[in-house]
Amino acid sequence: MQTGSGNDPLMSDINVTPFVDVMLVLLIIFMVTAPMMVQGLDVDLPVATAAPLSASEDNLIISIDNDLKVYINNQEVSAAFLTQKLGAVLENMDTGAVYLKADKKVPYGVVVNVMSQIKKAGVQSLGMITLPDDTDAS
Repeated sequence: MQTGSGNDPLMSDINVTPFVDVMLVLLIIFMVTAPMMVQGLDVDLPVATAAPLSASEDNLIISIDNDLKVYINNQEVSAAFLTQKLGAVLENMDTGAVYLKADKKVPYGVVVNVMSQIKKAGVQSLGMITLPDDTDAS
């Protein structure tokens, strides 16, 4: 493309070499950082306190003690039959709310297993019972 009758022709091509260089550098950066994003990070979870909920006297409480024994209120139940017994108890109750109380030394897998059995029994609302955090008191 030329304008006028001068001897200096205008160059209409775009120099893509710097653009390609920048894109290759970005590609290398993404290739190096992508595997780091997949791995987990150590997370220090915060301690949170909340106001206690008002509760009625006829709540159903599932407890797991330090010996991994499961209780419905104060009656010991075999962990294998928890779903069946809990389903039978829930048929006679007005509310579907259940509270879970577990010793802090109970392994996480046991608590999750009991929670899944509670959900299989048809419980719609599952609450966790904890102790209040006393570190904020001065």
